[in-house]
This record gives sequence, C-alpha cells and structure tokens, in this order.
Amino acid sequence: MAFENFPATEGGQTAPVAPKKNWRGLTSIGLLIALLGTWGYIIWDKNKVKEEVQQKDTQIASIGSEKDELKKQFDDANMRYDLLKSDNVKKDSTITAKDKEISDKKTRIQSLLNKANASQAELAEAKRLIASLNGDIETYKQQVEQLKGENLALTQEKEVITQERNRYQRDYDSTKAVVAKREEEVKQKESVIDVGSTLRASNFDIKGINEKRGGREKTTTVAKRVDKLRISFDLDENRIAPTGNKDIYICITDPEGKPVAVEALGSGKFTTREEGEKLFTGKVDVNYTQGQRQTVNFDWKPNTDFNKGDYKIQVYHNGFKIGEGVRSLKKGGLFS
Repeated sequence: MAFENFPATEGGQTAPVAPKKNWRGLTSIGLLIALLGTWGYIIWDKNKVKEEVQQKDTQIASIGSEKDELKKQFDDANMRYDLLKSDNVKKDSTITAKDKEISDKKTRIQSLLNKANASQAELAEAKRLIASLNGDIETYKQQVEQLKGENLALTQEKEVITQERNRYQRDYDSTKAVVAKREEEVKQKESVIDVGSTLRASNFDIKGINEKRGGREKTTTVAKRVDKLRISFDLDENRIAPTGNKDIYICITDPEGKPVAVEALGSGKFTTREEGEKLFTGKVDVNYTQGQRQTVNFDWKPNTDFNKGDYKIQVYHNGFKIGEGVRSLKKGGLFS
C-alpha cells in the first residue's frame, strides 16, 4: 500500500497536492484532430477536383456541341453554295472574285473544325467566319440572280434577233432564188442570142490561081501550076448579130488530111465550141453590118507547092463551123 506525504498547512491540516497532467492523452487527441482535418481536406479537395472535372466535362461537352453545330452550319452553307454554283450562269469577273474569297474562307473554316482539340477561341473564329461565309453566299446568290436575269434578257433578245435574222434570211433566199432564176433566164436568152448571132457562110467559090508575068492570073486545077488558092464565100444576113468587127477563121486541110498552118503567114490556134482547140490557116477581120449579106475573099499562098488531091476549106465564126467547101487539084500531064 502506498503512502503519500502531503505538506502540513496552517492549523495542522495537510495541504492537497495538484495532480500531474496526462500529456499522452492530449497528444492522442491532437493527432486525432489532425487526422480528422486531413481527412476533411482530402474529402474537400477530392470534391473540388470532381467538381472541376465535371465543369471541364461540361465545358468539353459544350465545346463539342458547339463544334457540331458549327459543322452543321458550315455544311448547310456549303450546300447552298454548291447549289448556286450549279446554276448555268455565265460568270463575270466580279462573281469569279467572290468564288475565290469564299473558297479561301471555306478552307480556313474546315481547318479549324478539323482540329480534334479546337480551343474556344478557334471555335469563335470559325463561328465568325461561318457568319461571314453566309453573308458572302447571300451576296453571291444576289449576283447569280442578277446574272440569271441578265441572261434571260439576253436570251429573249437573242431570240428576237434570231427570228429577225431568219426572216431576213428567208427574204434573202427568196430574193436570191428570184435573182438566180432571172440570171438563168438572162443567161439562156444571152445564150440564144449568142448562138443566134453566129453568122452563116454560103456560096463557096474556091479556085486554084496561077500567077503569070505582068500580074496576070489564070484559074487552073492542075496542082503543080497552082500558086495560091482564092477562097470566096458570102456571110448571110443576120438580124441578131450586131454591127461590128467579126473574126472569121479559115481552116484548110491538105489531101493527106493534115491542117495547113504556117505561123509566119498568120496561122495559129483558136477554140471551137464542139472540137476544142484547132489550128487555123488564116483569120479574116470582117466589118459586118447587121442584117446584110457580105462577101469575104481570102487568098492562101504558101511557101510550098500544092499537091494533087482534095483541099477542104472550113470557115468558123463564134466557135462554130459556119460553112465549108472543097477544091480538087489534079495531076498535070497529057492523060490527066
């Protein structure tokens, strides 16, 4: 059994002794309080983090929703723009420039909306650009409508012009047909007149001439004595052929059937209407008087001797053969 000594107090009484403090219990209480505070802080911090996460989730959801809405607006704007571009409108420089401006904005908007973690600022820029794009598309639409109206006016004007052109073309074709018909009639009449104005030769007289001394001439049919052929014929009356110079071509063919032509004596070529190009022996220029008969004389004196046989003489005018005659020359001698 333990005994404790207490000091005496006045009056012989013993004074009470103060009890010792329990520091272990106080420490335990302090630790408990600290632990509860830590747990409270942890719980508070966890709730705060959870709240921030919820706020961020809400913000992300809001951004995603806004991004989806912007994409929808952008798709709608693209659809309206594509429909406008499909209009068959002839574009001018103004609308072409607007195309470039819209294309640049679309590219920028698309790049912003394609970002997986687009910021609020970037979405705000995309929203502003989409609003601007819608304004551009509305302006584009007005320009397209204006051009469509102008095209309609031009189409109507073109239709009127086309109708007038067709009417003028029909009138022109009709007039042209009439003129062509008249020209054909004129050509036919001119052809008739041309053919009708061709002269005719008749009364041929072809003689072999032997030239004597002193300038005397004697007719002969002996080939070796003939110095020249004297050809004479009449040009009949023609009331269509006008008065004036007429070229009369005389073609002589020798007994062997060869054309007689000596260039040095005035022979050459001319074109006939039925035989093509032909050699002529000589050409006579006749000053013809309309409606009168005229006699033509032509002497042919070559540099060579005449041969025995038939000499055929053909006369041409206006490309046609108008008459012919024959002179036969015989071989000279006692039994000729």
